[in-house]
Amino acid sequence: MPDSAAVVDLPGATLLPGLIDTHVHLAFDASPDPVAALADRDAAQTFAAMCAAARRAARAGVTTVRDLGDVDYLALGVRAAARTDRTLPEVLAAGVPVTTPGGHCHFLGGAASGVHGVRAAVRDRHERGVDVIKVMASGGNLTPGSRPEAPQYSIEELHALVDEAHRLGLPVAAHAHGAAAIIDAVASGVDTLEHASFMTADSVDDIPHGLLDEIIRRGVTLSLTLGLRPIEGFAMPPAMASRRPKLTANAAAMHAAGARIVVGTDAGIAPIKPHDVLPTALAHLAQLGMTPGEALHAITGRAAEAIGLGDRKGKILPGYDADILAVNGDPLHDPAAIHRIAAVYLRGAALATPFAASAVQP
Repeated sequence: MPDSAAVVDLPGATLLPGLIDTHVHLAFDASPDPVAALADRDAAQTFAAMCAAARRAARAGVTTVRDLGDVDYLALGVRAAARTDRTLPEVLAAGVPVTTPGGHCHFLGGAASGVHGVRAAVRDRHERGVDVIKVMASGGNLTPGSRPEAPQYSIEELHALVDEAHRLGLPVAAHAHGAAAIIDAVASGVDTLEHASFMTADSVDDIPHGLLDEIIRRGVTLSLTLGLRPIEGFAMPPAMASRRPKLTANAAAMHAAGARIVVGTDAGIAPIKPHDVLPTALAHLAQLGMTPGEALHAITGRAAEAIGLGDRKGKILPGYDADILAVNGDPLHDPAAIHRIAAVYLRGAALATPFAASAVQP
Protein backbone atom coordinates (compact mmCIF):
# COMPACT_ATOMS: atom_id res chain seq x y z
CA MET A 1 0.00 0.00 0.00
CA PRO A 2 1.42 3.44 -0.88
CA ASP A 3 2.39 5.62 2.08
CA SER A 4 0.04 8.29 0.75
CA ALA A 5 -3.00 6.00 0.67
CA ALA A 6 -5.95 7.01 2.83
CA VAL A 7 -7.16 4.46 5.35
CA VAL A 8 -10.93 4.28 5.80
CA ASP A 9 -12.34 2.54 8.86
CA LEU A 10 -15.71 0.84 8.27
CA PRO A 11 -16.24 -1.37 11.34
CA GLY A 12 -18.66 -4.21 10.79
CA ALA A 13 -18.91 -3.57 7.07
CA THR A 14 -18.49 -6.05 4.23
CA LEU A 15 -16.79 -4.99 1.01
CA LEU A 16 -18.40 -6.14 -2.23
CA PRO A 17 -17.56 -5.44 -5.85
CA GLY A 18 -19.76 -2.67 -7.19
CA LEU A 19 -23.06 -3.96 -8.54
CA ILE A 20 -23.71 -4.21 -12.28
CA ASP A 21 -27.11 -3.76 -13.93
CA THR A 22 -27.00 -5.30 -17.41
CA HIS A 23 -30.16 -3.64 -18.75
CA VAL A 24 -31.31 -0.12 -17.94
CA HIS A 25 -32.96 2.76 -19.78
CA LEU A 26 -31.53 5.99 -18.41
CA ALA A 27 -33.78 8.01 -20.74
CA PHE A 28 -36.91 6.63 -19.06
CA ASP A 29 -37.78 8.27 -15.76
CA ALA A 30 -39.71 5.48 -13.96
CA SER A 31 -42.88 7.56 -14.07
CA PRO A 32 -46.31 6.07 -14.79
CA ASP A 33 -45.80 7.02 -18.48
CA PRO A 34 -42.07 7.23 -19.19
CA VAL A 35 -42.60 7.40 -22.95
CA ALA A 36 -44.77 10.52 -22.69
CA ALA A 37 -42.34 12.04 -20.20
CA LEU A 38 -39.49 11.48 -22.63
CA ALA A 39 -41.43 13.09 -25.46
CA ASP A 40 -42.02 16.18 -23.31
CA ARG A 41 -38.30 16.80 -22.72
CA ASP A 42 -35.78 18.33 -25.10
CA ALA A 43 -32.31 16.82 -25.56
CA ALA A 44 -30.67 18.92 -22.85
CA GLN A 45 -33.38 18.07 -20.34
CA THR A 46 -33.20 14.39 -21.24
CA PHE A 47 -29.43 14.31 -20.84
CA ALA A 48 -29.68 15.95 -17.41
CA ALA A 49 -32.38 13.47 -16.39
CA MET A 50 -30.22 10.57 -17.59
CA CYS A 51 -27.28 11.76 -15.51
CA ALA A 52 -29.57 12.07 -12.48
CA ALA A 53 -30.85 8.53 -13.08
CA ALA A 54 -27.30 7.22 -13.31
CA ARG A 55 -26.35 8.96 -10.06
CA ARG A 56 -29.34 7.41 -8.32
CA ALA A 57 -28.10 3.99 -9.42
CA ALA A 58 -24.63 4.77 -8.10
CA ARG A 59 -25.96 5.76 -4.67
CA ALA A 60 -27.45 2.25 -4.43
CA GLY A 61 -24.05 0.71 -5.11
CA VAL A 62 -24.59 0.15 -8.84
CA THR A 63 -21.23 1.15 -10.24
CA THR A 64 -21.76 -0.04 -13.83
CA VAL A 65 -24.88 0.07 -16.00
CA ARG A 66 -25.52 -1.14 -19.53
CA ASP A 67 -28.01 1.16 -21.24
CA LEU A 68 -29.97 -0.83 -23.81
CA GLY A 69 -32.03 1.84 -25.47
CA ASP A 70 -32.00 5.61 -25.47
CA VAL A 71 -32.95 8.46 -27.78
CA ASP A 72 -30.53 10.45 -29.95
CA TYR A 73 -27.61 8.33 -28.65
CA LEU A 74 -27.53 10.44 -25.50
CA ALA A 75 -26.28 7.53 -23.39
CA LEU A 76 -22.96 7.86 -25.21
CA GLY A 77 -22.75 11.35 -23.75
CA VAL A 78 -23.42 10.03 -20.25
CA ARG A 79 -20.72 7.42 -20.87
CA ALA A 80 -18.28 10.16 -21.82
CA ALA A 81 -19.22 12.29 -18.80
CA ALA A 82 -18.59 9.36 -16.46
CA ARG A 83 -14.95 9.22 -17.52
CA THR A 84 -14.26 12.38 -15.54
CA ASP A 85 -17.29 12.64 -13.23
CA ARG A 86 -16.83 10.18 -10.38
CA THR A 87 -20.43 10.59 -9.23
CA LEU A 88 -21.56 8.66 -12.31
CA PRO A 89 -21.35 4.89 -12.75
CA GLU A 90 -19.54 3.53 -15.76
CA VAL A 91 -21.94 3.28 -18.70
CA LEU A 92 -22.01 0.88 -21.61
CA ALA A 93 -24.32 2.20 -24.30
CA ALA A 94 -26.31 0.59 -27.11
CA GLY A 95 -27.69 3.88 -28.36
CA VAL A 96 -30.98 3.61 -30.21
CA PRO A 97 -32.24 0.00 -30.38
CA VAL A 98 -32.73 -1.69 -33.74
CA THR A 99 -36.42 -2.36 -34.31
CA THR A 100 -38.86 -2.83 -37.15
CA PRO A 101 -40.78 0.09 -38.70
CA GLY A 102 -43.63 0.70 -36.25
CA GLY A 103 -42.19 -1.98 -33.96
CA HIS A 104 -41.41 -2.03 -30.27
CA CYS A 105 -39.84 1.30 -29.21
CA HIS A 106 -39.99 2.63 -32.78
CA PHE A 107 -40.48 6.08 -31.23
CA LEU A 108 -36.81 6.05 -30.25
CA GLY A 109 -35.91 6.26 -33.93
CA GLY A 110 -34.11 3.00 -34.72
CA ALA A 111 -36.26 1.36 -37.39
CA ALA A 112 -34.56 -1.00 -39.86
CA SER A 113 -35.81 -3.89 -41.97
CA GLY A 114 -34.49 -6.44 -44.41
CA VAL A 115 -31.10 -8.13 -44.40
CA HIS A 116 -29.34 -5.12 -45.92
CA GLY A 117 -31.24 -2.70 -43.69
CA VAL A 118 -30.25 -4.34 -40.42
CA ARG A 119 -26.62 -4.64 -41.52
CA ALA A 120 -26.61 -0.93 -42.32
CA ALA A 121 -28.16 -0.19 -38.92
CA VAL A 122 -25.36 -2.07 -37.19
CA ARG A 123 -22.70 -0.24 -39.19
CA ASP A 124 -24.26 3.11 -38.33
CA ARG A 125 -24.18 2.32 -34.62
CA HIS A 126 -20.62 1.06 -34.86
CA GLU A 127 -19.56 4.34 -36.46
CA ARG A 128 -21.24 6.23 -33.62
CA GLY A 129 -19.19 4.26 -31.10
CA VAL A 130 -21.75 2.09 -29.31
CA ASP A 131 -20.61 -0.72 -27.02
CA VAL A 132 -23.34 -3.21 -27.88
CA ILE A 133 -26.13 -3.70 -30.42
CA LYS A 134 -29.64 -3.93 -28.99
CA VAL A 135 -32.22 -5.58 -31.25
CA MET A 136 -35.92 -5.94 -30.59
CA ALA A 137 -36.43 -9.55 -31.66
CA SER A 138 -40.01 -9.50 -30.37
CA GLY A 139 -42.66 -6.95 -29.55
CA GLY A 140 -42.84 -5.38 -26.12
CA ASN A 141 -45.13 -4.10 -23.42
CA LEU A 142 -44.14 -0.43 -23.54
CA THR A 143 -45.34 0.17 -27.10
CA PRO A 144 -49.08 0.48 -27.80
CA GLY A 145 -50.20 -2.10 -30.35
CA SER A 146 -47.04 -4.16 -30.02
CA ARG A 147 -47.35 -7.88 -29.27
CA PRO A 148 -44.64 -9.13 -26.91
CA GLU A 149 -45.26 -12.74 -27.90
CA ALA A 150 -44.73 -12.09 -31.62
CA PRO A 151 -41.38 -12.08 -33.46
CA GLN A 152 -40.43 -8.84 -35.20
CA TYR A 153 -37.61 -10.11 -37.41
CA SER A 154 -37.08 -13.15 -39.59
CA ILE A 155 -34.29 -15.56 -38.75
CA GLU A 156 -32.45 -14.34 -41.85
CA GLU A 157 -32.56 -10.75 -40.61
CA LEU A 158 -31.37 -11.73 -37.15
CA HIS A 159 -28.53 -13.81 -38.60
CA ALA A 160 -27.46 -10.84 -40.73
CA LEU A 161 -27.59 -8.42 -37.80
CA VAL A 162 -25.56 -10.69 -35.52
CA ASP A 163 -23.06 -11.49 -38.27
CA GLU A 164 -22.47 -7.80 -38.97
CA ALA A 165 -22.17 -6.94 -35.29
CA HIS A 166 -19.71 -9.73 -34.57
CA ARG A 167 -17.70 -8.85 -37.68
CA LEU A 168 -17.29 -5.38 -36.19
CA GLY A 169 -16.48 -6.68 -32.72
CA LEU A 170 -19.79 -5.77 -31.11
CA PRO A 171 -21.91 -8.08 -28.92
CA VAL A 172 -25.66 -8.35 -29.46
CA ALA A 173 -28.36 -8.09 -26.80
CA ALA A 174 -31.73 -9.36 -28.02
CA HIS A 175 -35.00 -8.27 -26.44
CA ALA A 176 -37.12 -11.42 -26.74
CA HIS A 177 -40.35 -12.33 -24.97
CA GLY A 178 -42.16 -14.96 -27.05
CA ALA A 179 -40.76 -18.46 -27.57
CA ALA A 180 -40.43 -18.06 -31.35
CA ALA A 181 -38.32 -14.91 -31.00
CA ILE A 182 -36.20 -16.50 -28.27
CA ILE A 183 -35.54 -19.58 -30.41
CA ASP A 184 -34.57 -17.45 -33.42
CA ALA A 185 -32.36 -15.18 -31.33
CA VAL A 186 -30.48 -18.14 -29.87
CA ALA A 187 -30.08 -19.73 -33.32
CA SER A 188 -28.77 -16.45 -34.74
CA GLY A 189 -25.95 -16.32 -32.18
CA VAL A 190 -26.88 -13.40 -29.93
CA ASP A 191 -24.76 -12.90 -26.84
CA THR A 192 -27.41 -12.04 -24.25
CA LEU A 193 -31.13 -12.69 -24.17
CA GLU A 194 -33.03 -9.86 -22.51
CA HIS A 195 -36.20 -10.86 -20.64
CA ALA A 196 -36.56 -14.42 -22.05
CA SER A 197 -40.04 -14.48 -20.55
CA PHE A 198 -41.74 -16.97 -22.91
CA MET A 199 -44.84 -14.81 -22.91
CA THR A 200 -47.95 -15.69 -24.86
CA ALA A 201 -50.83 -13.32 -25.53
CA ASP A 202 -52.39 -14.08 -22.14
CA SER A 203 -50.03 -16.34 -20.22
CA VAL A 204 -46.50 -17.78 -20.13
CA ASP A 205 -45.29 -20.83 -22.06
CA ASP A 206 -43.24 -23.69 -20.72
CA ILE A 207 -39.65 -23.57 -21.93
CA PRO A 208 -39.51 -25.68 -25.11
CA HIS A 209 -37.77 -29.03 -24.71
CA GLY A 210 -34.09 -28.86 -25.49
CA LEU A 211 -33.90 -25.07 -25.68
CA LEU A 212 -32.13 -24.60 -22.36
CA ASP A 213 -29.52 -27.15 -23.43
CA GLU A 214 -28.97 -25.14 -26.62
CA ILE A 215 -28.74 -21.87 -24.71
CA ILE A 216 -26.11 -23.38 -22.42
CA ARG A 217 -24.22 -25.03 -25.31
CA ARG A 218 -24.00 -21.73 -27.16
CA GLY A 219 -22.94 -19.80 -24.07
CA VAL A 220 -25.84 -17.35 -24.24
CA THR A 221 -26.34 -15.35 -21.05
CA LEU A 222 -29.89 -14.83 -19.78
CA SER A 223 -30.37 -11.23 -18.65
CA LEU A 224 -33.54 -11.63 -16.62
CA THR A 225 -35.86 -8.77 -15.71
CA LEU A 226 -35.77 -9.11 -11.94
CA GLY A 227 -35.97 -6.58 -9.15
CA LEU A 228 -38.83 -4.25 -8.31
CA ARG A 229 -39.63 -1.77 -5.62
CA PRO A 230 -43.24 -1.81 -4.38
CA ILE A 231 -44.80 1.63 -4.60
CA GLU A 232 -47.78 2.54 -2.43
CA GLY A 233 -50.77 3.22 -4.65
CA PHE A 234 -49.18 1.67 -7.74
CA ALA A 235 -50.29 -1.85 -8.59
CA MET A 236 -48.69 -4.14 -11.12
CA PRO A 237 -51.03 -4.57 -14.12
CA PRO A 238 -53.22 -7.66 -13.54
CA ALA A 239 -52.03 -9.29 -16.76
CA MET A 240 -48.45 -9.13 -15.53
CA ALA A 241 -49.23 -10.07 -11.93
CA SER A 242 -50.99 -13.24 -13.09
CA ARG A 243 -47.91 -14.25 -15.06
CA ARG A 244 -45.40 -13.86 -12.23
CA PRO A 245 -45.65 -17.38 -10.74
CA LYS A 246 -44.93 -19.01 -14.10
CA LEU A 247 -42.20 -16.49 -14.91
CA THR A 248 -40.53 -17.37 -11.61
CA ALA A 249 -40.91 -21.11 -12.24
CA ASN A 250 -39.31 -20.79 -15.67
CA ALA A 251 -36.44 -18.73 -14.30
CA ALA A 252 -35.89 -21.30 -11.54
CA ALA A 253 -35.72 -24.00 -14.21
CA MET A 254 -33.10 -21.95 -16.06
CA HIS A 255 -30.98 -21.75 -12.91
CA ALA A 256 -31.43 -25.44 -12.10
CA ALA A 257 -30.29 -26.36 -15.61
CA GLY A 258 -27.07 -24.39 -15.17
CA ALA A 259 -27.82 -21.46 -17.47
CA ARG A 260 -25.81 -18.27 -16.95
CA ILE A 261 -28.16 -15.77 -15.33
CA VAL A 262 -27.55 -12.08 -14.71
CA VAL A 263 -29.97 -9.30 -13.82
CA GLY A 264 -31.06 -6.60 -16.22
CA THR A 265 -33.71 -4.74 -14.25
CA ASP A 266 -35.15 -2.67 -17.12
CA ALA A 267 -34.80 0.29 -14.77
CA GLY A 268 -36.78 3.33 -15.82
CA ILE A 269 -39.78 1.69 -17.44
CA ALA A 270 -42.25 1.99 -14.53
CA PRO A 271 -42.57 3.36 -10.99
CA ILE A 272 -41.66 -0.06 -9.58
CA LYS A 273 -38.47 0.06 -11.68
CA PRO A 274 -36.57 3.12 -10.39
CA HIS A 275 -32.92 3.41 -11.29
CA ASP A 276 -31.75 2.20 -7.87
CA VAL A 277 -33.80 -1.01 -8.06
CA LEU A 278 -31.04 -3.58 -8.64
CA PRO A 279 -30.36 -4.49 -4.97
CA THR A 280 -33.98 -5.66 -4.64
CA ALA A 281 -33.22 -8.39 -7.19
CA LEU A 282 -31.30 -10.39 -4.57
CA ALA A 283 -34.58 -11.50 -3.03
CA HIS A 284 -35.90 -12.57 -6.43
CA LEU A 285 -32.73 -14.51 -7.22
CA ALA A 286 -33.20 -16.39 -3.94
CA GLN A 287 -36.66 -17.39 -5.16
CA LEU A 288 -34.98 -19.06 -8.13
CA GLY A 289 -32.99 -21.28 -5.78
CA MET A 290 -29.75 -19.31 -5.72
CA THR A 291 -27.66 -19.16 -2.59
CA PRO A 292 -26.74 -15.67 -1.36
CA GLY A 293 -23.28 -16.11 -2.84
CA GLU A 294 -24.66 -17.16 -6.22
CA ALA A 295 -27.06 -14.23 -6.22
CA LEU A 296 -24.30 -11.74 -5.43
CA HIS A 297 -22.14 -13.24 -8.17
CA ALA A 298 -25.01 -12.80 -10.65
CA ILE A 299 -25.00 -9.02 -10.09
CA THR A 300 -21.22 -8.63 -9.85
CA GLY A 301 -18.68 -11.02 -11.38
CA ARG A 302 -20.95 -12.89 -13.75
CA ALA A 303 -22.60 -9.65 -14.87
CA ALA A 304 -19.17 -8.18 -15.62
CA GLU A 305 -18.32 -11.19 -17.76
CA ALA A 306 -21.65 -11.01 -19.58
CA ILE A 307 -21.10 -7.43 -20.72
CA GLY A 308 -17.45 -7.86 -21.63
CA LEU A 309 -15.88 -6.23 -18.57
CA GLY A 310 -14.83 -9.35 -16.68
CA ASP A 311 -11.16 -8.42 -16.93
CA ARG A 312 -11.54 -5.30 -14.79
CA LYS A 313 -14.89 -5.30 -12.99
CA GLY A 314 -16.96 -7.59 -10.80
CA LYS A 315 -14.15 -8.55 -8.41
CA ILE A 316 -12.01 -6.89 -5.77
CA LEU A 317 -8.53 -7.74 -7.02
CA PRO A 318 -5.29 -5.89 -7.79
CA GLY A 319 -5.53 -4.31 -11.22
CA TYR A 320 -9.33 -4.22 -11.25
CA ASP A 321 -11.34 -1.01 -11.17
CA ALA A 322 -11.85 0.15 -7.59
CA ASP A 323 -15.64 -0.09 -7.80
CA ILE A 324 -16.61 -1.03 -4.26
CA LEU A 325 -19.84 -1.28 -2.30
CA ALA A 326 -19.48 -1.42 1.48
CA VAL A 327 -22.53 -2.64 3.38
CA ASN A 328 -23.23 -2.91 7.09
CA GLY A 329 -23.45 -6.61 7.84
CA ASP A 330 -22.68 -9.77 5.90
CA PRO A 331 -24.96 -10.31 2.88
CA LEU A 332 -23.91 -13.96 2.66
CA HIS A 333 -25.78 -14.54 5.92
CA ASP A 334 -28.17 -11.59 5.85
CA PRO A 335 -29.10 -10.68 2.25
CA ALA A 336 -30.95 -7.58 3.49
CA ALA A 337 -27.52 -6.12 4.31
CA ILE A 338 -27.28 -5.16 0.63
CA HIS A 339 -29.60 -2.25 1.46
CA ARG A 340 -27.55 -1.01 4.44
CA ILE A 341 -24.96 0.96 2.54
CA ALA A 342 -21.90 2.25 4.38
CA ALA A 343 -19.91 3.53 1.40
CA VAL A 344 -19.70 3.43 -2.39
CA TYR A 345 -16.53 3.92 -4.40
CA LEU A 346 -16.59 4.61 -8.13
CA ARG A 347 -13.20 3.95 -9.75
CA GLY A 348 -11.59 4.69 -6.40
CA ALA A 349 -13.55 7.86 -5.61
CA ALA A 350 -15.91 7.83 -2.64
CA LEU A 351 -19.45 9.05 -3.14
CA ALA A 352 -20.64 11.63 -0.66
CA THR A 353 -22.53 10.32 2.37
CA PRO A 354 -25.02 9.95 3.94
CA PHE A 355 -26.94 8.07 1.30
CA ALA A 356 -30.47 9.05 0.34
CA ALA A 357 -33.01 6.84 2.08
CA SER A 358 -34.85 6.29 -1.21
CA ALA A 359 -31.70 4.81 -2.67
CA VAL A 360 -30.99 2.25 0.01
CA GLN A 361 -34.30 0.93 1.30
CA PRO A 362 -35.90 -2.19 -0.20
